[in-house]
Amino acid sequence: MTDGAAPSHATAELLARGRTFEETPAGFSFRTSGRTVTETDLVTFVNWGGYNEPLFREASGAQEAGYAGRLIPGAMVYALAEGLIMQTNVLHGTGLAFLRMELSIARPVHVGDTLHAVVQITESRPASKGNRGVVTSRVSVRNQHDEEVLHYTPTRLIRGKEQ
Repeated sequence: MTDGAAPSHATAELLARGRTFEETPAGFSFRTSGRTVTETDLVTFVNWGGYNEPLFREASGAQEAGYAGRLIPGAMVYALAEGLIMQTNVLHGTGLAFLRMELSIARPVHVGDTLHAVVQITESRPASKGNRGVVTSRVSVRNQHDEEVLHYTPTRLIRGKEQ
């Protein structure tokens, strides 16, 4: 029985706990939810990031370059994928640093495409010091037709289990 007081920070269960490097072994994989890229998303990103290239700012710019529809910059696709990964809470409170990555673009993304990411851990090992690990993954960003549009291989520093 309670006295009507709200539970304290120390006693309330944290539901959004990220995975430690020990909980993300090589071979572990997961899929994010999807997100449809809107015209507003494109205009906001292009203006915010200074992508003043006609290819992204003007519908005619993409058409003149041979693309059917408003083209999304690869940097925006990457940023959306990272956001989708963050929304899974896999790194919530456990991610310490983004160390490096390689990125490749496979096909164009347009306004109206729905993207999701499939993440597969390719390496997970203890770091040289501290209670932490180095985790490398392959992130496949896929469209509504399950076609890979971009992939990247981030290496992150992740907390270890509490001792």
